[in-house]
Amino acid sequence: MISDKTIFKISKLFRLQWEPAQNAHVLLYPEGMVKLNDSAGEIMSRIDGEKNLNQIIGDIESHFKTEGLRDDVVSFIEIALNQGWIKSEVE
Repeated sequence: MISDKTIFKISKLFRLQWEPAQNAHVLLYPEGMVKLNDSAGEIMSRIDGEKNLNQIIGDIESHFKTEGLRDDVVSFIEIALNQGWIKSEVE
């Protein structure tokens, strides 16, 4: 269950980086690479093991000067959790 206080970190098997050749954020892992779209890259770049869900959403909404991104962020985080890209812990 994801709550507003849930903190996320990138799984140890993965490394997030900007890849100029792909012009995108990518997740590197021993068997290959996952190219992230712009939205996924923005979310993943804020997952640092310190910010909770509310802080991630607030940071993105502030950066893009918009509101109402919660459902999209939560949907992506659920996918990332299911893929094993990130881990969660409650604050």
